[in-house]
Amino acid sequence: MDIHEYQAKALLSDFGVNIPQGGLAYSPEQAAYRAREIGGDKWVVKAQIHSGARGKAGGVVFCDKEQAVWDAADELLGKRLVTHQTGPKGKGVYRLYVEEATHIRNEIYLGFVLDRSSDRILVVASAEGGMEIEEISANRPGSIVRMSVEPAVGMQAFQAREIAFSLGLPGNLINQMVKTIMGCYRAFRELDATMVEINPLVVTESDDIIALDAKMTFDDNALFRRPNISELRDKSQEDPRETRAADRGLSYVGLEGNIGCMINGAGLAMATMDMISHAGGEPANFLDIGGGASPERVAKAFNLVLADENVQAILVNIFAGINRCDWVAQGVVQAIEKIDLKIPLVVRLSGTNVEEGRRILEQCRQKVITADTLAEAAEAVVGAWKKAQAGQRG
Repeated sequence: MDIHEYQAKALLSDFGVNIPQGGLAYSPEQAAYRAREIGGDKWVVKAQIHSGARGKAGGVVFCDKEQAVWDAADELLGKRLVTHQTGPKGKGVYRLYVEEATHIRNEIYLGFVLDRSSDRILVVASAEGGMEIEEISANRPGSIVRMSVEPAVGMQAFQAREIAFSLGLPGNLINQMVKTIMGCYRAFRELDATMVEINPLVVTESDDIIALDAKMTFDDNALFRRPNISELRDKSQEDPRETRAADRGLSYVGLEGNIGCMINGAGLAMATMDMISHAGGEPANFLDIGGGASPERVAKAFNLVLADENVQAILVNIFAGINRCDWVAQGVVQAIEKIDLKIPLVVRLSGTNVEEGRRILEQCRQKVITADTLAEAAEAVVGAWKKAQAGQRG
């Protein structure tokens, strides 16, 4: 789960990370009020969306007059910002963060991620802040500092000092940097985060180290024990297909194709999408119904796939172990007999109670194409989709 910049800053501030003074705004009037409340004569108005590169998309506006703050807020609210991370549809701006302007001497990159290859938290830092870490890695790989944290003892202050010295910071800033690094580490560990990124972390003209931007991502599977984090979720920034599925306890990833996939198990899902692509099609989603799915759960999952306007054919591919093929077949029939299904449906069942599942599908009043193998199923759904498209053009 991602959160907004202002939320990440508030959390990191609780762990001792310095942040600029700022306030949230939902209207131009409120933005102007925030500027008066902050004081000074220069402010920054920031669109709050779940994406990086907001500045390049016009989502970060520097203002030197209160009226300019009002105008910037009026321009940004309701706008859809398109960045290289959002895709062509962009993301809507429904809230703003107004912040005091900071006099920057230099910028630093600081990130904490979970390194799955070593099962450790990896700290990544660079004296070349202010741009994407991929860009830094490509253009100045020598500037990147990496350090793994031993899980048995956690991050130690001497490691934070080593990072600070590696970044070329003067002696009077080392303690501030150590405090910032240790604060980010504790936030990562204690809040079940999977990523903490401050870019840029700046050194100001007055020798303060301040988090000018911040991003945090959290482990969805740990949210049940972090209600304070779960409450920060902003569904307006999520794919509505994925949100509907998550609210019903289903795992769904929206894609850009037109063949809907209903599968059990991530490995089988990946293989299925590969086979669809190999057959000349493009998957519209990844929907995992999980193990032990009841007919009612299968029906809900089927309706979620159908709710995607891009879906022009559906492939149900189930290998039943904990699941049962007859339950899956009942759920599919339960869903399609309540509607007039106008797109091709291919079902491939294998495993527990497969014969009973096939019998249920054969008795369905609506046309269901069945297949015995994954390769046959992929060829069948792509072929049926192409035939349906040709019929519509004809």
